[in-house]
Amino acid sequence: MLSMTDFPGSPAGGTPLAADPLTRAVLEIDEYSAGLGWDQPARLFALVDTAKLRAQEPSLAEQLGIDDTTTASLTPVEQDEIPADVPLDEFLATIAWPDAVTGCALTVERLMLPPSAEDAEPEGMDEAQLAKWVARHPDREEVRMTVAVLRDGRRESALRLRAKDSASEVLTGSALVPGLAEALAATFEG
Repeated sequence: MLSMTDFPGSPAGGTPLAADPLTRAVLEIDEYSAGLGWDQPARLFALVDTAKLRAQEPSLAEQLGIDDTTTASLTPVEQDEIPADVPLDEFLATIAWPDAVTGCALTVERLMLPPSAEDAEPEGMDEAQLAKWVARHPDREEVRMTVAVLRDGRRESALRLRAKDSASEVLTGSALVPGLAEALAATFEG
């Protein structure tokens, strides 16, 4: 598990603070992931209410380095490693969060193409062929996506391009990765 001090984006780090707690949590997770470098596996985080964590689980809060001076209202807690041999969508379909979890977040690296490349996409390719085509495309970009959702439906995302690997170049927005946000939101249904 991680403490808030493990996240370089926390107030002690150099990342500007976001006004919205969900945006702040996404940026903290992005900075933490950036510190691990590229070519990392997907990482899953539970988002818990910091005040409730301090009140209901004081020993866990202490273990995570959370005390009365912690200002974040959401605390990201990294979960066990995602199995590499299971497709991400299938893995997410198996998750059910306990009531104490306010939201969840996922970081994942992917290759992306600009919208202009869609017109050049050959028809009739299966998923493996498409992945190879994207990997060879000259306009491909490596990107790390951090997507978070809350039980109440709010969403936030951060995108970091490998070519512009700087905290000041991270894009944020609630609708940047809608498919992944939907898959994460589905972990709270049922």
